[in-house]
Amino acid sequence: MEKQNQPRRLMSLDALRGFDMLFIMGGAAFFIALGNLFPIPFFQFCADQMYHVGWNGLKHHDTIFPLFLFIAGISFPFSLEKQRLSGKSNQAIINKVIRRGIKLVILGFIYNGLLNWDFETMRYCSVLGRIGLAWMFAALLFMCTTTRGRIWITAAILVGYWLLIGFIPAPDAPAGTGVYEMEGSLVGYIDRLFMPGRLHLKVHDPEGLLSTVPAIATALLGMLTGEIIKKEDYSDKRRMLIMFVTGAFLLVVGLLWSLVFPINKNLWTSSFVCVVGAYSIWIFLLFYFIIDVLELRRWTLFFTVIGMNSITIYLAQAFVRFSFTSEKIFGGTIGLLPETAQPFGSAIAYILVCWFFLYFLFKKKVFLKV
Repeated sequence: MEKQNQPRRLMSLDALRGFDMLFIMGGAAFFIALGNLFPIPFFQFCADQMYHVGWNGLKHHDTIFPLFLFIAGISFPFSLEKQRLSGKSNQAIINKVIRRGIKLVILGFIYNGLLNWDFETMRYCSVLGRIGLAWMFAALLFMCTTTRGRIWITAAILVGYWLLIGFIPAPDAPAGTGVYEMEGSLVGYIDRLFMPGRLHLKVHDPEGLLSTVPAIATALLGMLTGEIIKKEDYSDKRRMLIMFVTGAFLLVVGLLWSLVFPINKNLWTSSFVCVVGAYSIWIFLLFYFIIDVLELRRWTLFFTVIGMNSITIYLAQAFVRFSFTSEKIFGGTIGLLPETAQPFGSAIAYILVCWFFLYFLFKKKVFLKV
């Protein structure tokens, strides 16, 4: 009876998280090298997707970060139920949520060079910091509202953000600069006004303060998706239909909205949230259908190993020279390849070294929990 009362575990989440992190763990370099080695249109298209857009627009590389935050959101309804079943009070859970958010912000500081003790030139905004803050505020909102309330709050965040930066230009914007341009946006102005240290793009930071607000909506979309999966009275078919329709709705809204509010990851615009939200729901739907519904799981180990220690590999790449290790192990073999194939071989070698590092931790059941 106790097992029946436990919230179901989504096997697809770890695999999808691993798939997402693979592009940070050398996957992007792999596809770029593949496109250079085999310059046919499809591979070159894939290689081109492994870069961020300059400003407005969207490529696959721009979806990695929001998908990770979306996945973190899906997990929360299950984690919340598990904690409540174990007897934890709401206050205890709230305290844990806040601690996790703060830990991620601190880890972001460390990733950006906190231990160099150069506070004047350090970058304080970070990917981990945004994940921590956006997930934390979304989780607190989730705990304090109903499903309908969460939907309205998500919509209010996106509309409110559009009205704020769409109609209030930066007071120090150069003449003729648009509100959605880097120098004219209120987003960069807020960072220049309040953030110490340096900004990633000098006058603007992609992980700055104001643009973290719509990222809360990204996390809430994940949590709402987690709610759909957690509904015990829903069949798998109904869950998948709701996710498919929701993704289609978000895509249409996002594309229409982009006509007046450009899709822009740097600003984390509302249209960006909707379009990438559609992608996130649909890619999760695909993994959910294959892994949790059809139970085809043998192929997932490669991704699961990465997904269960995703924060570990993100941090480790900043402190461990995996490229040095891959060169020492595979450098001689790679040197035997034709010169045009060597970058491709190096990309594969780097991924293998990182993966076996994570596999060792996986076998030892060592997982970094924040």
